[in-house]
Amino acid sequence: MVGPLNPKPRLSGTSRRTAVGLILGAPLLGACSGVQQSLNSFSQPGAGPAGPAQQPLAVGTGQVKVGLILPLSASGNAGVAAQSMKNAAEMALAEFQNPNIQLLIKDDGGNPQGAQQGTQQALDEGAEIILGPLFALSVPTTAQLARARGVSVIAFSTDSSVAGRGVYLLSFLPESDVNRIIEYAAGTGKRSFAALLPENAYGNVVEAAFKQAVGRRGGRIIAFEKYGADRATAARTVAQMLGQADALLLADDGDSVVTVADALTAAGANLRNIQLLGTGLWDNPRVFASPALQGGLYAAPDPSGFRGFSSRYRARFGSEPVRTATLAYDAVALIAALARTQGPQRFSTEVLTNPSGFAGIDGLFRFRADGTNERGLAVMRVGSGGGQLVAGSPKSFGA
Repeated sequence: MVGPLNPKPRLSGTSRRTAVGLILGAPLLGACSGVQQSLNSFSQPGAGPAGPAQQPLAVGTGQVKVGLILPLSASGNAGVAAQSMKNAAEMALAEFQNPNIQLLIKDDGGNPQGAQQGTQQALDEGAEIILGPLFALSVPTTAQLARARGVSVIAFSTDSSVAGRGVYLLSFLPESDVNRIIEYAAGTGKRSFAALLPENAYGNVVEAAFKQAVGRRGGRIIAFEKYGADRATAARTVAQMLGQADALLLADDGDSVVTVADALTAAGANLRNIQLLGTGLWDNPRVFASPALQGGLYAAPDPSGFRGFSSRYRARFGSEPVRTATLAYDAVALIAALARTQGPQRFSTEVLTNPSGFAGIDGLFRFRADGTNERGLAVMRVGSGGGQLVAGSPKSFGA
């Protein structure tokens, strides 16, 4: 597949392996899967006092200025994740070998007001593209300011409703997980599907993707239920219908999906007689330890990519990266690659939505015109020792 990102830059050492090799006409980057779970953008920073706002910081001396908006002073896990993402962004700069970019790092405090201030500052300082924010509620504020300047945004939210013209999401969207696992199941002969999903924003997105994916493959939905605090009633309803289904989709965080599986078993379901399917949220020690979920299949990136990234991150910073850190790494590596190879049109819609996509450490991704993305994911099987690779991520995107 030939994409517009040429010529291939000369790389050596670590950079050749990790930072920006052009594969399939696209930068070699990194990404992440546990984003949906570790810092779901449908939520906001946890309770507790936020820290003092961090001062703006410029990293790098290149001519192409890039805004990076992160909740560095936000409370709880949000602030921790933001610091790890900032480290990863700086690591990408170092591994790229002197890219012609300068990062303008702004602290938005995890709120729309901070995002507005940080975005305005970055644009006034000449930013040609904005990376971030992390939280869905802050993305529209940044998008409005950026659009007025004709500047694109690559945000880190997993809420596809905030994507749009010139606002692209570099995250793992639930839709990609569902599409991959249903496609794989259908390809192995599964035709009749059931689903038991949470009654929340994540469950609503998964529901829409599930129904569309089953319809595309000519499958049938035998049973479909959603649950709130009372999982038992929905589990009993689904359990009564499972004898007619080939596969059952359970999509929730690690703790909750174990509880749901136990509720199904308590309702009389024999989960060993049906193929269990899940999303990237299954990449969780609680899932691997659950007897009921053994043999279940879920969509996720090949974990070897994150292992390699984590090793380099530990060597540089002496600590473990959060799972979202690779989003910032990927974003900066992508921008550095485009700045090096694409000239004045480097951040144009045509370049960013290259149908060949970008080949990352965790597999392929490409931005759609509507701002959402498509990911090339692997299929993993639940085992007592962790996830086991069943089908690798695709090497190219189909038509």
